[in-house]
Amino acid sequence: MKLPFIPEDAPFSGDQRAWLGGFLAGLHSRKALGDFGSPALAVNAAPVAQKAIDILYGTQTGNAEEVANEAAALAKTRGFAPRVEELDAIDMDRLSQMDTVIIVVSTYGEGEMPDNAHMFWEALSSGTAPRLESLNFGVLALGDTSYDGFCQAGKLIDMRLEQLGAKRLGARVDCDVDFEDAASLWLGEVMPKDGGAAQTVETPADIVPQKTGWGRKNPYSARVIENRLLSGAKSAKEIRHFAFDMGDSGMTYEAGDALGVMPVNNAGLVDTLLQRLGASADHMIDGYDAPLGVLLTKKFEIATPSKELINEIGKRAGHDELSHVIANGDKEAMEAFLWGRDTLDLINLAPEMTLAPEDFVSWLKPLQHRAYSISSSPKAHPGEVHLTVAAVRWLYENRAHGGVCSTFLSDLASEGTETPIFMSPNKSFRVPEDDSVPMIMVGPGTGIAPFRAFLEERQARGAKGMNWLFFGDQHRASDFIYEDEISDMSTSGLLTRLDLAFSRDQAEKIYVQNRMEENGKALYGMLEKGGHFYVCGDATRMARDVDAAFHKIIETQGAMTPEAATEYVNRLKREKRYVRDVY
Repeated sequence: MKLPFIPEDAPFSGDQRAWLGGFLAGLHSRKALGDFGSPALAVNAAPVAQKAIDILYGTQTGNAEEVANEAAALAKTRGFAPRVEELDAIDMDRLSQMDTVIIVVSTYGEGEMPDNAHMFWEALSSGTAPRLESLNFGVLALGDTSYDGFCQAGKLIDMRLEQLGAKRLGARVDCDVDFEDAASLWLGEVMPKDGGAAQTVETPADIVPQKTGWGRKNPYSARVIENRLLSGAKSAKEIRHFAFDMGDSGMTYEAGDALGVMPVNNAGLVDTLLQRLGASADHMIDGYDAPLGVLLTKKFEIATPSKELINEIGKRAGHDELSHVIANGDKEAMEAFLWGRDTLDLINLAPEMTLAPEDFVSWLKPLQHRAYSISSSPKAHPGEVHLTVAAVRWLYENRAHGGVCSTFLSDLASEGTETPIFMSPNKSFRVPEDDSVPMIMVGPGTGIAPFRAFLEERQARGAKGMNWLFFGDQHRASDFIYEDEISDMSTSGLLTRLDLAFSRDQAEKIYVQNRMEENGKALYGMLEKGGHFYVCGDATRMARDVDAAFHKIIETQGAMTPEAATEYVNRLKREKRYVRDVY
């Protein structure tokens, strides 16, 4: 039932009245207050009721959750009782009963909602969404200006709440990849000042508590203890296994978390850019405390061209195709044009064009960490953390190109060297708490990484639940990574079922979604027994194809309409029994 609207100057909010009513009822039930002494003393001893504040987040990689927890810490210092939840945990009835809401939401891919905000957005944007005149809200949007849909998820939620009559606590702020300072400043400004209880931080109360430990701005230099090639000699891929010694860092993680790696740029690309700019590595630029060579190596993204760089080169290069694509604003045409090209390739569209180093640097984005799914359980490898990484390499106009972090790890993170790392928790992607329920995992290619960790975790916990893995790649002979480990897990009974899909080993390509459909009856049976379904890997094709097959299996095996199958899947998502780690 929807709570009545309580004016801001009312002596109690709905939550306070509910708390006070429950408290007084409890007093009367305690043998006429004999446990507390006199009625007057009992009432005077009651703590001051705290106002509730709801902090909701939508996240794909954990950043929004991190900011939401920061918001909760700040709310406590201002006397509030914060409630932190994922957006998809909130239905419209609950939202309509809330008084004050802080929403932190990231944008995934090209303007999409993150996985744990899809159902919330569908309900909020529907024609049946309730009016929200009693709601006070603020939206903090996280995104990346490299993408066309920069902070689109936050923009949509902010606009829709306004349409439904909700009132802003403050203007929405759209944060780029360096979000920490902007987020902290915004939280300090929009967070209400007085939650009713004594503040736990008095001087100054408005300061957001500082984070401690290792993070993106302060990574830990971990010693590499293993860099091993997993893929075979005839494989079209280069997939490697890495192990890092966490030493005395004090860092901890759980199976399902991600590891952030801070790379440096390829030295050859840096040297070539310096030559192209006609500048020396020790050239100093006003406003920076490091020379140009260091800036291009450690501070700026020089592989993937930024939007600003693309537009500036478009103005200067006189390149007909690039000018045409920019003028038309055709997203697909721009992606096709940029395919395989890096920053140096764009500059070389006009070989005679000269660029001042100062201008060039001003068009670059900061060099960012890369997050990889952890492929180890801390129970199986105490003091270590493992990764499974595919090195991305290609040729364009006879010049070698490479993924920034994957080739940094493959080429430079040799045993005994140190690599800057930090943990990125992913609390939504976890082994089932109930060790007896089935666990179904779909992870082709490097998507197997977290499931190696999941299986190690279940083994260490002595879990008796069924473990079912769908794995595949191109060729079994060269692309079956961790084959020995997986075979041992199958032999021991830890891995109950294994279905393989090597697409190029027969005339007709077979993928993991095909294996799912072949075993649809058994898969649906495991879901009906409380099974958890996990997907990890490529978001562009694999994850979408797997999702479509998943819906089809439920529709067919459950004799459901498409609408009923969708609701079944949504229920699994709400119960955290269908979760994805896709990229």
